[in-house]
Amino acid sequence: MAIYTHYTTTLPNYNQFNNTLQSIIISKNKTKMDSRNGDNFIVSVTNEEVVAAVLPIQEHWLPLSNLDLLLPKVDVGVFFCYKNPMLLSTSTTYLTFESMVVSLKKALAKVLVSYYAFAGEVVSNSVGEPELLCNNRGVDFVEAVADVELQCINFYNPDEFVEGKFVPKKKHGVLAIQVTSLKCGGIVVACTFDHRIADAYSTNMFLVSWAEMAHSIKPTKPKTITTTNKPCFRRSLLSPRHPGSIHPSLDDMYIPISKLPPPSATATKPLLSRIYHITAEELQCLQSLAAGTNDGNTKPTKLESFSAYLWKLIAHAAKRDRSKMVIAKMGIVVDGRKRLGNDSSDEKGKEAMMERYFGNVLSIPFGGKPVEELVDKPLGWVVDEVREFVSVATTEEHFLGLIDWVEENRPVPGLAKIYCGSSSEGPTFVVSSGQRFPEDKVNFGWGKVVFASYHFPWGGEAGYVMPMPSPLRNGDWIVYMHLLKEQLEIIESEADHVFRPITWDYLNQ
Repeated sequence: MAIYTHYTTTLPNYNQFNNTLQSIIISKNKTKMDSRNGDNFIVSVTNEEVVAAVLPIQEHWLPLSNLDLLLPKVDVGVFFCYKNPMLLSTSTTYLTFESMVVSLKKALAKVLVSYYAFAGEVVSNSVGEPELLCNNRGVDFVEAVADVELQCINFYNPDEFVEGKFVPKKKHGVLAIQVTSLKCGGIVVACTFDHRIADAYSTNMFLVSWAEMAHSIKPTKPKTITTTNKPCFRRSLLSPRHPGSIHPSLDDMYIPISKLPPPSATATKPLLSRIYHITAEELQCLQSLAAGTNDGNTKPTKLESFSAYLWKLIAHAAKRDRSKMVIAKMGIVVDGRKRLGNDSSDEKGKEAMMERYFGNVLSIPFGGKPVEELVDKPLGWVVDEVREFVSVATTEEHFLGLIDWVEENRPVPGLAKIYCGSSSEGPTFVVSSGQRFPEDKVNFGWGKVVFASYHFPWGGEAGYVMPMPSPLRNGDWIVYMHLLKEQLEIIESEADHVFRPITWDYLNQ
C-alpha cells in the first residue's frame, strides 16, 4: 500500500496544499465480498461528449469564498437508479434509452445557464488559490451500457459495484455525468462534482432543477428557472469582517496546513464503503433509549441518537483491537445557511439569498473521548457529549468567525482538524446528515427513484458516514458508510439488528 510522503515547512500555496493533503491520503485497496449474481458485469462506454449551456455565457472569474477555501481538492459522487420506465408508464409514448439521454442533455444545457459554475473550470490565481473560471467549458457527459439487471447490482458494496462503473471519474471541469442503460431497461444517472465548488446542499439544488427542466422539455409545459429557485453566487454574503473577530474554539477545530505535523511513517489501513438501511422502528428505539439515559430536558433528535450510537460502536471496535487507551473522535457537519441568514438589517432578503446560496457553507465541529468512556457510558450520556461539541457551531457568530479565521491565515490554506489525525491516535470519522437528500424530487420524467445514494470514498484516514431518507418514504434511513474493515465488522456483528445491508428485496417492497 503506497503512502504519499510529501511535506513542506515553507509557506504553502494551494497547489502545495493539495500535495500536502496527499500525505494523509492512501491508495485504496478494493476488497471483494462473497460472490453473487451480477458480480462480473461489464460497463461499456458508448458515447462521450461535452454539454455546454445552451445560451452564451460571458467569461468571468468567480472567486471562491473563504468557506470554499477550507475544502481540499476532493470529488464527491452521487447516483440515482430507475426501473425500466416502460414497466411504470401509462403513456402511449415509447421511451428508449436514446430518447431519455436526449432529454437529459437538453435539460442540462438549459439548466447550466443558471448553474454556470458547474460548466466552468478551477484554475489557480496569482497566489496559488483556486478560483472558478466561468467560461462555459461544459460538462463531460458519458453514455454507457451495462450487461446487468438493476436487481442484480450489489449496492451494499459500492466500492466494487458502483465506483468506476456507474459513478464517473471526473477528468476535467467541475462536474462529470454518466448515464448507463441496464440490461433490464433500467437506467442509472450519476454525477461526480468538485467539492471545492459545491456542497451537497448546492448539488441537490442543481439536481432538482435539472430534473424539473427535463420534465418540462415538452412544448406544452415550458420551464424556466425563476428568481425564487435560481442559485445565488453572491460571495459578498460570506465576506470577512474588518476588523475580524475569531473565537479561540476555531483554533481547536481548524489548522493552517503549514502547522500540520509530518505524516506518519506507519502504513495506514484502507477504508471500505458499505450501504445499509435502518428501519423507522429501530431509529425510534435508539431515540427512546437515548432519551431515557440523558440529562437534558429536550428529547434527542434521531440524528443525535444515531450519531451517539455509532460513536459507541466505533469506540467498541477500537477498544477490541488496541491494548492502549486511545481517543475516538467524531465530527458532525453543520450547514450555516440558516445561521447566516439571520441578519436583522435585512432579515428576509438575506435569508432568501442564503437559502439559494451555491457554494460551501459548512463547519465541522468534533469531539473526542476515551474509547473506554464511550463504551461504558449510557447512550444518553454520549448524546449530551454530541450536543455539547456541536453547539459551538450552531450560531451566526461561529460562521462569521470562521470566515475571519480563513482570512487571517490566507494565503495559507486551512483544514478541518478532524481530517488531520492519524489512525494510530485513535479512530476518527465524520457524520454528514443527508436528510435533505431530494431523491423523491429527482424525477426526470420516467418515474421515481428506486435507489439513490451519495458515494464519497475520499481517501483520507478519517471515516465518513451519511444517513439519507429511504426511497420507500416510510421513515427508514439509507446509510452510506466509509470506514475501516474492523469498524464495519463490529457494526455488522454487534448492531446487525440496526444496520442491515441494502438489498433488492428491501428496495422492491
